[in-house]
Amino acid sequence: MDLIRSSGPISRVELVNATGLTQPTISNIVRRLIDDGVVRETGDTVATRGKPRAMLVINSRAAYGVGIHVGADTLTCVVTDTRGGTVGRQLVAAPADGRPESVAARLATLYHEVTHGLGLPAQSVAGMAVVGPGPVDVTRGRFLALPGRQGSAGLDLTHALTGRLGVPVLVDSDAAAATVGEFWGRQVSRERTFGCLYMNSGIGSGVVLDGALHRGASSNAGKLGHVPVVRDGEPCHCGSRGCLEQYAAPRVLVARARAVRGLTRRLRIRGEDDDARAFDVLARAAIYGDEQARALLDESAAMLAEGAVLLANMWDIDTLVLAGPGFAVAGSIYVTEIRRRLAERAFARDVHDVRVDLSSNPRDSAAIGGAALVLQGSVAPGHGPELAARV
Repeated sequence: MDLIRSSGPISRVELVNATGLTQPTISNIVRRLIDDGVVRETGDTVATRGKPRAMLVINSRAAYGVGIHVGADTLTCVVTDTRGGTVGRQLVAAPADGRPESVAARLATLYHEVTHGLGLPAQSVAGMAVVGPGPVDVTRGRFLALPGRQGSAGLDLTHALTGRLGVPVLVDSDAAAATVGEFWGRQVSRERTFGCLYMNSGIGSGVVLDGALHRGASSNAGKLGHVPVVRDGEPCHCGSRGCLEQYAAPRVLVARARAVRGLTRRLRIRGEDDDARAFDVLARAAIYGDEQARALLDESAAMLAEGAVLLANMWDIDTLVLAGPGFAVAGSIYVTEIRRRLAERAFARDVHDVRVDLSSNPRDSAAIGGAALVLQGSVAPGHGPELAARV
């Protein structure tokens, strides 16, 4: 399944060559996949000296995944098909009281509104993933902390929602989800070492090795934002000092912009604006040539580029994607600086280049990735998370 996903259209003979399995074994596996509806023949053939070879692809309508990203004030729900294409999206306000029962009820309601609105048969939905900034307890299916959600840390979402919805429910970090989403949707080969930098209110990362996300001991790997970059620097809520987030994250840049006399008034950033909106305004001003705004973004990009070099050197990655709302407006500034820094400082630069791209949908990348997590676990077992049995 993963070979067909990343290489399709692909013939049975090519699958034999890629896997080392025999022709009869591949034929039997493909027949079962076609009977199950997850793979289909395209109708195209490749001419050979013998019988023309039929080409295989994943059936995009075989299953759908639902991903919900929990933000500070909003919930973003995205539905994708089996190949990662977005088929539906809805953005709603998060519960104002933040109580665990309210959060679970709103998530369940949103799931039903979106899937019913799209007319999806219940059995076509592989499951739902709820993703947020973490840290997460994946085993118990809960967040240990969420911005603006007092009391939500004790909510076992997997248990609370699986029974209500009748589908498997996963809980994971937004950076991990975005990594899998970009890997899945771009049809990246499992032979590549794929990395993702995710920036929203904080900074995270993820790496895919041999087609599977590297999770670490507790599925909290990749917290690049909590790597110290300044000795005895600013204190961080993680308990350390001088963390990358304290110098490069959007909320920090907004605070610095507010401290510059006259800057926020000139850019029309209001005191009541949240950090996300204020950063979008700041980033747009930087793109349009405001010198003070550009200086702040350039400093952030330089710091994040150091993090990218660290990530590339640790894992010897060959592909890096920037995802998350923090890159939605001024992603080009970050891409340019990271490309330049990797070309100069990546340890293996004389052996291979590191391709750096911007996500095609930075704002929704975590929600899209949540849906991809479900689909990967459903149609490519062994590469994604294990899904509980459907209730």
